[in-house]
Amino acid sequence: MTLPKFTIKKILILVTLLAVPGFLYWMLTEKGKNRYKSLPIFGPKQVASTFHTVRRKQIPDTIYHTIRDFKLSDQNQKEFKFPADSPQITVVNFFFSRCDGFCPAMNKQMKRVAERFGTNTLLQFASISLDPEFDKPEVLAAYAKSLNVNSEKWFFLSGDQTTILNLSKQDFLLDAMPDPQHPGQFIHTSLLILIDPQQRIRGYYDALSKEQADKLIDEIKVLIAEELRSRTTKNVR
Repeated sequence: MTLPKFTIKKILILVTLLAVPGFLYWMLTEKGKNRYKSLPIFGPKQVASTFHTVRRKQIPDTIYHTIRDFKLSDQNQKEFKFPADSPQITVVNFFFSRCDGFCPAMNKQMKRVAERFGTNTLLQFASISLDPEFDKPEVLAAYAKSLNVNSEKWFFLSGDQTTILNLSKQDFLLDAMPDPQHPGQFIHTSLLILIDPQQRIRGYYDALSKEQADKLIDEIKVLIAEELRSRTTKNVR
């Protein structure tokens, strides 16, 4: 039996009224989220014995490679602690003041990145000397002054050389060593390393490439958004 037209019309209206709220809720919860592509996490990984739940499914947690805690001396003869007392995004590079290679160009790009974020309190920059026997605090202070950097955000560090070389290889996963053919010189990388507040490596960028430095600037913004979102989520809980 064919239903009267007015009855079909009423049924369609009722179905629409029931469906719209659900559709709007889906749009707000799924499409309305602040979505961005999260940065990768570098270094060896392990599967943990703990789990987290995603859509009622238990997913094993991952243990990521992290930079160990360390202390060095900065250009102002003050102790530099990693991690800092408050959560910080840190950009790190390895250099030495007597470098006759690419160090000046590398630190020029480091300066450009540092200046891009001005006085943003979420960020700090650290340049670690591979030549601490020569790069005493007063030498590093003069080096920093020559670059006209903000000494409250960009730290030039020295300390025990064995500790620094081990940090480079074991923690930052970069090779660095004295140059056997050129006394007073070191073989090292021109990479800038992006570290998140959880001490994980989130990116490597060749400072000899302006495009790579620009990419670092963009990905720092992503990491800032990630950190602020994480803090907001914790506060809501």
